[in-house]
Amino acid sequence: MGYVNSTRAASSSFPDRISAVANSIQGALARRRMFNQTARELNALTDRELADLGIDRSSIREIAMQAACGR
Repeated sequence: MGYVNSTRAASSSFPDRISAVANSIQGALARRRMFNQTARELNALTDRELADLGIDRSSIREIAMQAACGR
């Protein structure tokens, strides 16, 4: 016995693709704001305060990236 399966892959409509791009941009902007805020707040701390937290000033960028992107 044989049968035919005629399913098609779903294709995104143009408005769906525009929406996906807009969501991607919004996500990137939110991550950038989180990075900037974290870096700004850590840079505002004194070396003594950073030392109390166990953070070296040279690692602020990496910490801000981890906060923003979860890496």
